[in-house]
Amino acid sequence: MTKNVAGVAALDDEQRYQAAVSKDPRFDGVFFIAVTSTGIYCRPSCPAITPKRQNMRFYRSAAAAQDGGFRACKRCRPDASPGSPEWNIRADMVGRAMRLIADGVVDRHGVEGLADRLGYEQRQVRRLVTAELGAGPLAIARAQRAQTARILVETTTLPLSEIAFAAGFASIRQFNATVHEVFALTPTQLRGAGPGGRTQKPPGTPRSRGGCPPPRTPLGLRLAYRAPIDLGRMFGFLAARAIPGVEGVDGDRYFRTIQLPNGTGILSLGPFLRPRDPGYVDCELQLEDLRDLTAAVQRCRRLLDLDADPEAVTGNLTADPVLGPLARAHPGRRSPGHVDGNELALRAVLGQQVSVAAARRLGARLVAAYGKPLSRPDGPLTHCFPSAETLAAADPATLPMPRSRGRALTGLATALASGELWLDPGAERDRAEAVLLALPGIGPWTAAYIRMRALSDPDAFLPGDVGVLDALRRLGAVPGGSGGPGGRGRASRSAAALAEGWRPWSSYAVHHLWASLEPVTDHDLREKSQP
Repeated sequence: MTKNVAGVAALDDEQRYQAAVSKDPRFDGVFFIAVTSTGIYCRPSCPAITPKRQNMRFYRSAAAAQDGGFRACKRCRPDASPGSPEWNIRADMVGRAMRLIADGVVDRHGVEGLADRLGYEQRQVRRLVTAELGAGPLAIARAQRAQTARILVETTTLPLSEIAFAAGFASIRQFNATVHEVFALTPTQLRGAGPGGRTQKPPGTPRSRGGCPPPRTPLGLRLAYRAPIDLGRMFGFLAARAIPGVEGVDGDRYFRTIQLPNGTGILSLGPFLRPRDPGYVDCELQLEDLRDLTAAVQRCRRLLDLDADPEAVTGNLTADPVLGPLARAHPGRRSPGHVDGNELALRAVLGQQVSVAAARRLGARLVAAYGKPLSRPDGPLTHCFPSAETLAAADPATLPMPRSRGRALTGLATALASGELWLDPGAERDRAEAVLLALPGIGPWTAAYIRMRALSDPDAFLPGDVGVLDALRRLGAVPGGSGGPGGRGRASRSAAALAEGWRPWSSYAVHHLWASLEPVTDHDLREKSQP
């Protein structure tokens, strides 16, 4: 079977069956297999014996399988599969809806809130989502709540009554019924069964940094992805841009503060150190309010681009004469997103026409002056990045930057705070870019960078970026010569023409080009030495 995950919408049942026969992990989370003879549903890569073809049913979502009366397989845990890459690629209403549901919008605001955010009638949202996923927004959110509940049951010692409401259930009865229906176990039995593959550190022994105890006992979990992944390069990319007080890297772990719908939190991400159980990133979360678990997990996934289909991306780019060698050498390259679209946009303004190091220094000064202090700092983590509302009220003359950039920053913050501009997972990417370009001091580079990272657009390109042009010149793909306006313009036009052949994965092309300018690391050498 040669079809990649990006073509999931065109898959028929025979192709899905072939994926199940081959135990292809690329399709985990893309569709689900229900078995009528056992009453369970699985991921395509489930190691169990492949059922008879006549006993198999295929569903686009775990929620649809659950609505069909099937319970989750205890062996392959299909509800914990990586998400479908389709929802990051698609810019239509259903794609936007799925990103918002994953972020917990239905749990927080109901289907009415989802429809309002999308700009559609509730009935239309239900109809379109159900037509594509086989289940409506409420059922999809319910399946997500069940998975959140399992994480909390298996990885914490919280009372089950607290877990019920933290996972988003309206009552203990609803919690008990849903867990039993989805997992064929009561919550008490689920807790007794323990985690399937992850050993939780005992309470009271969390990691600490800088000699300070963490403010909350961390929740330990693992985040699934489709291999391969260049986690070391992503952490290096984030480390180079890390703002002191807000984020940092310690060895092979990245950590940062995060502002969530119900409170603040701290996340820590690193390799999952179990060679026999690959395909996961280790994640620790310290949350002021456990209701934020769903949103925090999804924002970690967007940050590390964990729902990507690397085979689809690499398969496209390796055919290109310019990018082919880079893509073949690094098939796991990802396009990092961000945990907070507003924060990324504000930081993009700080990075206009300055070096990465200079942008970090500006960010540190801004955080010190306007950031929200943590109630209990965790080592070097002391603040959350300033909110759009805080910066919208600031006097540009008092900001630690040139006056013109200060006006651009407060103008952007005002648009974000007022709702004129949305940069959450459900944002309309084309509209957001148009609003950005209409704001004073926001140019094409900034708008494209925001689109690429804040909105996780896989097809954003930065033709005028200095690093992109430098990399392309070294590859002999764009004109060299003087760096004057005329020379840059010709090079930018050549780069834009090349990028047409990289669609719909232009964002990944940008990262391949940027990475080609970075120093070779031990991680790169290990990656190249692997078969």
